[in-house]
Amino acid sequence: MHEICIVFNDKEHTQMEDVMNKDPRIEKIENLLDKLGNIAVEAFHYIALFIIGCMIAWSAVHTIIEILTMKQYASIDDILLLFIYLELGAMVGIYFKTNHMPVRFLIYIAITALTRLLISDIQHDHKADMDLVIITGSVLILAIAILIVRYASWTYPSVIPDKHTEKSLPHGKTPRPEDDELA
Repeated sequence: MHEICIVFNDKEHTQMEDVMNKDPRIEKIENLLDKLGNIAVEAFHYIALFIIGCMIAWSAVHTIIEILTMKQYASIDDILLLFIYLELGAMVGIYFKTNHMPVRFLIYIAITALTRLLISDIQHDHKADMDLVIITGSVLILAIAILIVRYASWTYPSVIPDKHTEKSLPHGKTPRPEDDELA
């Protein structure tokens, strides 16, 4: 049999003893600071999300008031802009509930914004040019990205429980796509 011998120099040995014999008061202070840091980060998230949610609602209300007071009707641009506000609001709501940002909603917003740009470009220029091909190609790429994300979430589902409940999967059960609320 071979014996394994680990040799430390005095400095490393002293540092290891310090780590292993840590003062309980220092550990309590570190734990307290860690908890305070987590609370501060979570408070920042809530405050920032609340402000973002208020700004989205304010912008949507402003757009609706503008449509009702200054215009005779809502154009397709206005309707698509309201859809963008709806998707942004849904994204903020999902983040409030789960602490996870669904990538698909960002892609939906991008597709809606590009569609709005496409319609606006066609209405104002009344001509077909390379810009239309680029915009529609971008929409196609984003639609393919959604298919890839959907396929990945169907094949490799991740069950995200509500952040206020500690509900986990039963032992031995694998997550199914129908369990994934973001799929």
